[in-house]
Amino acid sequence: LISSFISMKPVDPKTYNLPPRTKLLENNKGFLFVLIDRKSRVVMKDGHKIVKIAEDIKKINQNKKISLLTSAPVCSKTKKHLLKCSIHVLAL
Repeated sequence: LISSFISMKPVDPKTYNLPPRTKLLENNKGFLFVLIDRKSRVVMKDGHKIVKIAEDIKKINQNKKISLLTSAPVCSKTKKHLLKCSIHVLAL
């Protein structure tokens, strides 16, 4: 598991027409991860932003699999919403 995080490389968000403050990582299998590294809880408002980011990425590259990589606790309703939108939630 740790080796999969080491092999990740940062991706420039401008390639997907995203704001420069968006942190994206890509692993060796080509999966994209939206990185949220903070202490405060990921709530539904954040979930809607993440879904919007995923939609913008899918406009450029339909085949990318997108996941959320976060160190913060995720609200249970938000987790269900993200899974419904086929975005997996992973802990840092």
